[in-house]
Formats: sequence, C-alpha cells, structure tokens
Amino acid sequence: MAIQKPSHTFAKIHLKALRTNIFHILFALSFTVFMNTFSFAQDIPPKTKPIKASAVKDTIKTSVDSLLQIQKPLREQDTIKLDTISKKKGMIEDIVKYSASDYVSFNRKEQKTYLFNNAKVTYLDMEITAGIIVINHDNNEVYAGRLKDSLGNYTQAPVFKQGKDVVEPDSIMFNFDTEKALIWNSKTEQSGGYIIAEKTKKENDSVYFIDRGKFTTSADPDNPEYYFLMRNAKIVPGKKVVTGLTNMFIADVPTPIGLPFAYFPLTQKQTSGVIFPSFGEDSNRGYNIQNGGYYFAISDYADLAVTGDYYTNGSYGLRMQSQYAARYKFRGNLSFRYENLITSERGFPDYAKSSIYNIRWSHAQDAKANPNSRFSASVNLGSSRYYQQSINQLNASNFLNNTLSSSISYSKTFQGEPQVNLNLTATHSQNTQTQAINMTLPTFQGSVSRIYPFAPKIGSKKGFIQNVNFQYNVRGENRIQTTDSLFFKKEMFDDAKIGMQHSIPLTTNFKLFKYLSFSTGANYQESWTLNTINKRYDQELEQVVETELNNFDSFRTYNFNMSLGTTVYGMFNFGEDKKIQSIRHVMRPSISYSLSPAFDKYYETYEVIDANGLTTDEVEYTRFENSIFGSPNKQLSSSIGLSLSNNFEAKVRDKDSTATEPKKIILLNNLNFTTAYNIAADSLRWSPIRMTGGTQILDNKMRINFGATLDPYALDSNNAKIDKFNIDNGGSLFRLTSANLTLNYSLSSQMFGGKEIKETPQDQRSREESLRSGGRDDDLFGKPQDFADQRLNTDNERDVEEEPSELYNYKIPWSLNFAYAVNYSNTRRENEISSHSLMVSGNVDLSPRWSVGASSGYDLKSKGITYTQLRFERDLLSWRMNFSWVPFSARSSWNFFIGIKSSILSDIKYDKRRQSDRQL
Repeated sequence: MAIQKPSHTFAKIHLKALRTNIFHILFALSFTVFMNTFSFAQDIPPKTKPIKASAVKDTIKTSVDSLLQIQKPLREQDTIKLDTISKKKGMIEDIVKYSASDYVSFNRKEQKTYLFNNAKVTYLDMEITAGIIVINHDNNEVYAGRLKDSLGNYTQAPVFKQGKDVVEPDSIMFNFDTEKALIWNSKTEQSGGYIIAEKTKKENDSVYFIDRGKFTTSADPDNPEYYFLMRNAKIVPGKKVVTGLTNMFIADVPTPIGLPFAYFPLTQKQTSGVIFPSFGEDSNRGYNIQNGGYYFAISDYADLAVTGDYYTNGSYGLRMQSQYAARYKFRGNLSFRYENLITSERGFPDYAKSSIYNIRWSHAQDAKANPNSRFSASVNLGSSRYYQQSINQLNASNFLNNTLSSSISYSKTFQGEPQVNLNLTATHSQNTQTQAINMTLPTFQGSVSRIYPFAPKIGSKKGFIQNVNFQYNVRGENRIQTTDSLFFKKEMFDDAKIGMQHSIPLTTNFKLFKYLSFSTGANYQESWTLNTINKRYDQELEQVVETELNNFDSFRTYNFNMSLGTTVYGMFNFGEDKKIQSIRHVMRPSISYSLSPAFDKYYETYEVIDANGLTTDEVEYTRFENSIFGSPNKQLSSSIGLSLSNNFEAKVRDKDSTATEPKKIILLNNLNFTTAYNIAADSLRWSPIRMTGGTQILDNKMRINFGATLDPYALDSNNAKIDKFNIDNGGSLFRLTSANLTLNYSLSSQMFGGKEIKETPQDQRSREESLRSGGRDDDLFGKPQDFADQRLNTDNERDVEEEPSELYNYKIPWSLNFAYAVNYSNTRRENEISSHSLMVSGNVDLSPRWSVGASSGYDLKSKGITYTQLRFERDLLSWRMNFSWVPFSARSSWNFFIGIKSSILSDIKYDKRRQSDRQL
C-alpha cells in the first residue's frame, strides 16, 4: 500500500492520549507520520474500528512553534483553489519498496527501519539485497551489510544492482536523494573483467571512484592468480577504467610490470583501438617490430584490423584482415598479406630483394537465408612461395601443401516444372612447386530438370515409353593457364580459351525379366569455340606453321549407350551356436555398351613437301585441336564396359551375454573391379583392370583402402606395350602395373574407459585454419601456428573448470593417430616402391592443465625422419603458455608464447621465436 507524501506545511500535532491507550495511539500516529513523510510501501493490515479520542490532562509540557501556521478550515481558505505555478518535485521521485524474511522493525527514536534476513529494497532502477538493511529516514540513506552466524562466518553479502551494473560488496551505504553511494570491498564484472576495490564511491549512474582496486580477468575473482593494483581509479561502467599508478601482481606478489597511468577499455561492443606490437630480433634481418597496428570497429557487422612489421634491414610487411557477419544471412572473413623481404646487405653477393603476397577470403551463406539462391567463396591465392618464405607465420599445413585452390560460386534455382538451375563459378588452382596456375573466369552452367513427355499425370512411371526423359545442359568456360610471374598481368589472358558446350541427353530405363535393370540413351552435344587453328607446311622454313584463328566455330557430336545390371545376394549360414553365425555377400554386376561414331568431316590434311617439291607425307589434323572441350572423335569407338562391385558383411555372436541379437560387422565395405573392351580398336582392345577396395576393422578405428591396376598385355624389350597377352609371352595372366595401400588408425584413452581429450576453442580454430589452407583435419602435419593471426592466439570463451579427479593419474587422457601409405609402380618394369611413409601424431594431458603433443613420421623409402613438431602447452587459468619446437629439417625453429587469454588484455604477452636458418 502506498500513501502519497503530504505538503511541507503539514502540522506536527502532539496528542494527549489516555494512559491506558497511550502505547497504541503513539505507535499508530508515529507510523502514520512516517508513512506520509517518506512514502515507503509496505503491506498494512486491514483497518479496524476507529478509536474515539478523549481529552485528558497530560503532564508533559508542550509548545507550538510560533512560525507554524495552523491550517484554516476549508470555508475560510483562499478562494483560489488551483495554483498556476507548478510545485517543485520532491527529493524522492518514486515509491521505495522493501521486505525481509524474519522481521521489519521501525525505531521511532532513531527514525530507522531495520530489515533482517533476506532483506530487499527497491527504488527506481536500484535494487539492494543483503542479510541486513537499515533505512535512515532522517537523511534518506540505506545501509546494507552481511549476517554473521554463530561460527563467525558471514553470509548473505549485499548485492547492489542499478541498471545493468551489478556490485557485490561487503557493505554499502546509499543515499536516495543524491543517489550517491559508498561501497566497501566491492566486486563487479565489467566486460569480461572483474574490478575488486577496498572502497568505492559511486558519484552517479555513470562514474565510480575507487581506492586500491584490483582489475583482473581471472575466473576466480575471490582468489585471482593475477591482477593489476590500481591505487586510484575512475570507472565509467561499460566504457573505460582510467587509473593512476598501477602494476601487475602475480599470486599477490608485486612485479615490476607497471605504468604511471593506464587505460582499460570496457565495452560489450567492438571498439577501435591500437594493437600493441611485439618486439624481437632476427639474425638475418635485425631487430624487428611485429604485429602492431590498429583495429577499426567499422560497425556491429564488420571490422578491420591493419597490422604491420618492420625490420632494421629494411624489410617490412603489411596485413589487413576483416571479419563480417549478418545474423541468419551470411558470415565471412577477408585478409590480404604483403611482405617485402630483403636478404643480407646491399653490396654483398647474396643480397636479394623479393615481395610475396597472399589473399584469403571465406564466405558462407546461411542455409535459411534464401533457399533458391546461394553464394559462397573460399579463396586462397597469391605467391607460390608465400608459405615457404613468409617470416611472420609458421603454418605447417600450408607449408607442406603443394596446391593452393580457390572457388567462388553463385547459384540460382527457378522453381517450377521443369526446374531451371543456373550456376556461375570462378575457380583457381595453383601448384606451389611448378608455379603453374589454372583458372576459370568464369564457368557458367545451366540445366533444365528432366522432362518425362510420356509419363502419366497420376501414378508411377512404368515401362520403356513412360520412362523416356530428356534434359538440357549448357556449360561455358573462360579457361586461363598462366604462371606465377604473369599472374594479375595482361599477358595471362593471351592464351585464354573460351567455349560453350550444349548437351541434350535422352534416356529411359525399365525392368527386364523382373530382376534386371536396363537403361539406354543417346546424347547430343554441340561445342562452340573461339580458339581454332590452321596448319600448313612452309617449304622455305621446312617446318609446319600453325596459325591461330580467334573466330567463332563449332562442331557437333553424338553417342549412344546402354547398360544392364542387377543385384545378387548370397548368404552363408554357419549356425547360431557358432561364433560367426553367417556371412552375407552382395554382388552388383553390370555390363554397358557405348558407341561413338567417327566425325572425320572435321579433319583436314596438309602436305609435307621436300626440297624437290615432292610430297613426302600427308598429315591429318583438326582445326579444333586447341578447343577448350577437346576435339571430335577421329575414329569409331565401340566398347563394352564390365564392372563388379562386392560387399561382405557378417553376423557374429555378441560378447555381451545380455544381447538378444547378433552383432553385425563389415568384412569388406567395397571391392570393385572395372575394365573395358573396345570392339572397334585394331589392337590392345582390353583396358587394364582396375581394382579398388576398402574396409574398417578394430571397431571401425582402423580404415584400410587399397587399389591395384592389372594389365593383360606384355611389354617388349624397350618396355613398350605390345598387342600380345602377357600369359602368351611367358608371363602371368596379368601384369601388376601399380598398387597402393593406405591405413589410418586412431587410438584414445576413451576406448579403454578413460577420459577424452577435449578440443579447446583455440584447437578448433587451428583445425579450421588448416582445412581452409588445404591441409589435413588431423595434426599429423602438426598444428597450425600463425603468429600474425590473432584469432589463433586468443581465447574469448571462459573455460568451464572441472574439479580434478583424485584418480586423474590413472586415467590420463591421450590420443594417438597413425597413417601409413605405400605406392608401387611397375608400368615400364620399374618394379619399385615410389613412396613409402609412416606418420604418427599424439597428444597427452599429463594433468588437467598440462598437455604435450608431437607430430612426426618416417620415410621408409628415403630412410629419414619427416617433418617433426613437438608441442608443450600449459593452461595457467587466465593465462596460456605454449612452446613448439621443430628440432630438425630445413624448417627447424622454436616458438615460446605466454599471454593473457582474455581478448581485452591480449596485448599483455611475451613471445620469443627462433626462425629457421637461411638456405643458401
């Protein structure tokens, strides 16, 4: 119940009460005056019958202030009832609400209200909860403190809330009139950091002054492992902390790391600011400043970080990185890196100057943003030797990867019957060893969904006629082949090939004899090109002269095909009492036939004339030799294709005696054989048999894939293939020309009832970085470490701490990965192992906060250890420390880093590196 505050001319009246009722009358009157004066809201019990006043003689002498004017009766008041001048607003602007669990007591003499146990006071946007709260009505102040139990422990510490600011002190005093406060031993969270102060003065809603405060990002503010001691500081919640003399304390031990004044940004939004650099020394380029720059908070949807490096020998680097996102629409990041490298000193014979660059772009559209339109990008292009020569990044997956690839794609679907699909793609592939670059700028693809002209309007399609269907596809390309030296120069477009290909496939399928699936079809293609040639023999030069004709030309081809296939199931039962109860074998044989006519009308001849003017030879060629989609067939092709795929599964008795069903396991996931026979060929009609297979064993932890090529024809003395079967030449039925085997095996402590190694946010970002660079999903090539990319070095998420198990030493989390690969080559009687390697990587959490890892391998052919990386990492709660070491190879180096995890103090770090030696 709320009672409105009366005017200031309200008269204080001292009643003479009866002695028998004096206690009740004084209490009721005092409480009423209190309620009317300060407008505090509290539940009041229902009114009872009024007590009739009676006049008695009071022994207490009273006097009335001469300045106090008694209010006149209503009929004697001024005739002006409404004052046109607005009254001043009272000091208290709203109702003050309060409550407590145990009791609410008002002391009239002290003019104070006491609230005990789970006390709560609310005024405007301010709320105080505490064990005990005392309200002083004389000066409109409230005091909140803790409760002390019989054991001397304090409970129910005050919690002060105003707007979004929350303060947890030992005690607090707040004034309702000025809205100022004094806070003792406060603790508040601001933008991921904690501010702990012995004494705080709240000036207003936006300014706090503290005395001997601590600033930390520790997850345990009651016992922080580090903090900055601020002697005097000013806090603007949600914006900044400005302090005078401050220095860092580690485990309550002061360190010389300090500043005469400091500025800590506090904001929930992105803000622009300076990126503090790191300092170091390079034996090849002198002293350096790295990764310093400026961060631009462009908007809530995009940012930009500009950083650079400088070396005393004149080398420098520049990087720009931007991230952007629109919720439920798209997200991505874009980066550009440039380095101007100088080796040695001018005047020395080994002096060299070079520049390298790299462009990265990743864009992903939300699947729900537009189901009929989609845009995506994954770009990684630049100098071929960037990852090998860059001096400010050490990304093993990029360094060991020989290919840079990019793709930008936009697709649009027009719903309807038939459905139309359009796709526009730009691709890029770059070999970092040969520096050859292949690009398509762009590739256009369009298609119309299958049309069934004879299909029934209702029901399923049956038979040969009803399943007849056709499509329309179109593909256009602008293909560019260039080198690293000509990239982004006009010369790269000189040898561009442009063309477009239209195709209309006509197919049908039906069941034959119930168990056989038969399909047949024809395909019509028309190819357009702007790249044709003309050849002639120049008698004076005595050589063939080729002339490029950059004009429009086209050719048309067609072919026929049919196939027949089925599925055969075989079951071998051994009995339910056997360990292996049954084996199922699934075979899918298929036979196909294709016919491609000869289109010799597109072929021409030129004569080779000797010095005497006599024709010595006639050479046949087609003007479409340089066409982007190849040239038409010169000879008739009529071939039969044979294929057989197999799958083997078994049912075994489950080791679990309570299981009611046998366990299914895969013996061979696939075992495939393919070959072909060319009827129209004059010789070598059989194609080599290609065999591939794969399986998973050991509870699907080991993956095995293998393949082989078997050639039925023999070789002559010059190791050239001849039209004679190998068995007829005194050899075996087939000649093994190539084979390959890969094996991957993963082990972890979780398989043996132990704990699983948890992937940290930093590990996840490193793995994503490796995949974007074309690396592996695992750490067999080591973990990426990009010193110029702050995303891989900061951890914005707070770790969820778990209580360490007392039996941790007996359940140490660990993981182990093996990869084995071998390739055999015998095409021309080489009979050699072309490559043979074993790679291994492992990670062990020695304690909840200590982890070590290693990645290495052994080249069994060259008999040497491959790229090796050793990793040590220590989680220091609010800090992170790691050490990585490449002990040998041409990339031998090490790196040490220690820094604060939180992004707001990520500039407080120390890193030291030893780069790889120069290769002369």
